[in-house]
Amino acid sequence: MFAPAVRRALKKSKTLRYGVPMIVSTHVGGSFGLREFSQIRYDAIKTKIDPELEEKLKRNKVSLESEYEKIKDSAFDDWQNIRGPRPWEDPDLLQGRDPQTLKSKQA
Repeated sequence: MFAPAVRRALKKSKTLRYGVPMIVSTHVGGSFGLREFSQIRYDAIKTKIDPELEEKLKRNKVSLESEYEKIKDSAFDDWQNIRGPRPWEDPDLLQGRDPQTLKSKQA
């Protein structure tokens, strides 16, 4: 009773006949394909680490708290913000340097 109606609908409708299977196969196949390609990428990255470097990183545990303790007592009162040069600007004229002293050094 139900099967003849489905067969009739599949024969009449091109969307049900071609579109739905294509969409389902691209979604299912795409998810498996993405999983495989992602796994290959992570495996390639994981194997490139030098064992000596990996051991060194394991020995030198750095935490946010330890870095905070290092800079906690630093005085930043005399700090000043100096803008870096743009590609079209002369880097010697910036960085807080006096242009007159630079000219005398170059001469």
